[in-house]
Amino acid sequence: MALLFLCFFGFLLMRMPVGFCMLCSSIIYSLAYGESLNMIMSRAVQGSSGFTLLALSFFILAGNIMNRGGVTDRIFGFCKKLIGWIPGGLGHANVLASVIFAGMSGSAVADAGGLGAIEIKAMKDDGYDEEFAVAVTGASSCIGPIIPPTISGVVYCVASGVSVGKMFIAGVLPGCCLAITQMIYIFFVSKKRNYPRHAFAGFRDLGKSFVTSFPALLTPVIILGGILTGVCTPTEASVVAVLYALLQGFLTRDLKLKDLPSIMDETLTSAMSVLFIVSSANAFGYIITAQQIPTKLANVFLGVVTNKIVALLVINIFLLLVGMVMESLAALVILVPILMPVITSFGIDPLHFGVICILNITIGMLTPPVGMVLFTLTNVSSLSFEKITKAMLPLLAVNIIALLIVTYCPPLTTWLPNLLM
Repeated sequence: MALLFLCFFGFLLMRMPVGFCMLCSSIIYSLAYGESLNMIMSRAVQGSSGFTLLALSFFILAGNIMNRGGVTDRIFGFCKKLIGWIPGGLGHANVLASVIFAGMSGSAVADAGGLGAIEIKAMKDDGYDEEFAVAVTGASSCIGPIIPPTISGVVYCVASGVSVGKMFIAGVLPGCCLAITQMIYIFFVSKKRNYPRHAFAGFRDLGKSFVTSFPALLTPVIILGGILTGVCTPTEASVVAVLYALLQGFLTRDLKLKDLPSIMDETLTSAMSVLFIVSSANAFGYIITAQQIPTKLANVFLGVVTNKIVALLVINIFLLLVGMVMESLAALVILVPILMPVITSFGIDPLHFGVICILNITIGMLTPPVGMVLFTLTNVSSLSFEKITKAMLPLLAVNIIALLIVTYCPPLTTWLPNLLM
């Protein structure tokens, strides 16, 4: 095991992509200790061949189509009219737009890249500091992987065996909790800095904006409604989301046939990189499981920590640190099988643990050195990586407060899926 992890972290320090780090480490281990190389490669192939993982690619495609098809503009326009009159109105609209878009894309990077440019420009033009606008955009993008559908949720379910449908529903209330804590912070900061607030647009204008954005707002309802009623599986719902996104784009004429090749290219690049990470992590995880590392770790952990509250705190700190240095989906695939015996021994619900895991890893996307959302924000704003990181610190604290609420209030996660499914 020392050789396996030494190779893995050594390759990481050499800036090798994390998928290759796991696969190369697994191959070196198999050659050094006589493990069947065929078995390692077979596990890697099996890692990306599950039916559930099809949902991952289709949700990425749906998000890209909606970004290109003008859906993000209509969502933000509606949110601006709906709550733009509250102190810090555009900041609240930023968060609410992320909540709605989360129900379509399930990705923090897609949220920051798609809505980010629109939101940051609108807030700057309205008199908000660019640092504050960028920080709010980054923090609100964390809602994407929590509220269903969620790409991270699909990966967690593949790694843990939890129902994808239940996992999707489990993220609804924690996602709302995250949004509310961010909006409370935005309200007080906006009052203190005297940021502008707009007059209420009136019910007539609000109604017009609602009608224009209604097809986009209907997307999460169609996805979750199909899953909850049993009409379709989560994987089939992802295909429905793609078809519905295409229909919206073509009917509004914001999407052209000539856009499809570039959308497919962008989707394939994202999906293949994710699936390669999942495949490599499956081979890596096979070695870890074969050496009974999860069981041994659970025994050591239980020997040191006997209190459930302390155990959750230690796991949170560990996952936050991992999220700072490792790509989010790779971290989920590697760590979830290792930590499952620990959480089972403390009687923690796998659904609850799943949301905790995803929220921790997503917060890590807002921290250097690997924070993908930070790099995305540098592309859609004029700020440097260092300035964005500094501006993000207060909202990082807000997100961690939401994380603690979710961690120590299990019904927030488990009540809704148990009620509906």
